[in-house]
Amino acid sequence: MTTKLALSNTFETLSSSVPADKWEELRKVLYGPATPACQVAPEAQAAADKAGAEIKCYKVNCPPEQLRPPRLVKVAAIQNSIVLPTTAPLREQYEAIVAKLAALVETAALAGANVICLQEAWTGPFFFCTREKDPWCELAECPKTGPSFHAMAALAKKHRAVIVSPILERDLEHCGVIWNTAVVISHTGNYIGKHRKNHIPRIGDFNEATYYTEGDTGHPVFETVYGKIAVNICYGRHHPLNWHAFGLNGAEIVFNPSATVNGLSESMWAVEARNAAIANSYYTVAINRVGTETFPHAFTSGDGRPAHKEFGHFYGSSYVASPDSAVTPSLSRDKDGVLVVEVDLNLCRQIKDRWMFSTTQRPHLYAEKLAEYCEPDFQPQVISDPVLKKAKL
Repeated sequence: MTTKLALSNTFETLSSSVPADKWEELRKVLYGPATPACQVAPEAQAAADKAGAEIKCYKVNCPPEQLRPPRLVKVAAIQNSIVLPTTAPLREQYEAIVAKLAALVETAALAGANVICLQEAWTGPFFFCTREKDPWCELAECPKTGPSFHAMAALAKKHRAVIVSPILERDLEHCGVIWNTAVVISHTGNYIGKHRKNHIPRIGDFNEATYYTEGDTGHPVFETVYGKIAVNICYGRHHPLNWHAFGLNGAEIVFNPSATVNGLSESMWAVEARNAAIANSYYTVAINRVGTETFPHAFTSGDGRPAHKEFGHFYGSSYVASPDSAVTPSLSRDKDGVLVVEVDLNLCRQIKDRWMFSTTQRPHLYAEKLAEYCEPDFQPQVISDPVLKKAKL
């Protein structure tokens, strides 16, 4: 359910509070190159209004090249709250959320989106805090034949849009094991592939290890008609090497579908995906669900807090960051929303040529250290001041 907060959007609050003669300079320092707002198509605005969601459209500037034509792509991030209480019959919860997402995907498509990414585990509430299996595990489904695939595939084909659909996967070929998985659907409605979440949190109420383990799909990059994309699911954003591996495989856009709450990660949120875009010379799209979800039974997480029924407030704030350090204004902290951003993939190579991070990196040096670290007899490379050694004698 959506929750009204005292501060709905940090960018809008800051821009309206700082004097006009100082705002432009401050914006450059905090947010990098300008990402001008684009006019929202009337039909997209009407669809957003009907869905009760905000819609924002921006453009990342890219210098024109003499030999290559622009490679323009519109990426979309969708953040949303659940529809029905978690006490409602599971089928009704599922059908309501599918209907909501269908309307929001339609909205993004009407705004011209070519690649649309939904939030982590979008088919239901983020129930992992409860550690309860019944009825939530029933939401797990086959990524190729499950109901969410058919729903999103139809929309992908209708709008010729690639859709990244993060779900709870049921691996039918391996004893029905459950995974946290992002399914990539072609603009033709065909299944392209999937990526399973690499890093599982072990903090606070994020009790996901009760349901699934770390993924086994590596760092795949999916070549689509609109470019090479990858998916760094939620907690993977805290791991720079995870971001880097997608870059090594040639990703041009990396989506980060997430579910995270205020009071825990919000101060990190605006930094991590943006830093990854800069460090790896690709675009990142950070997506977080929104709202507060209340469960019927109280739960604890071994952190000293009394039993509670709410995970916390999912603060939304989805945004797009570019390799030149530009970052769009985010969606709000308390509303359903659609963010559509036009990017030029040529900027990825331009920034690689300008900053030369790929040239100046030392992968063999890092690989050597990581190989050493993985050995049981690893010894850290620490050179101590001789005075310290004498003091120990």
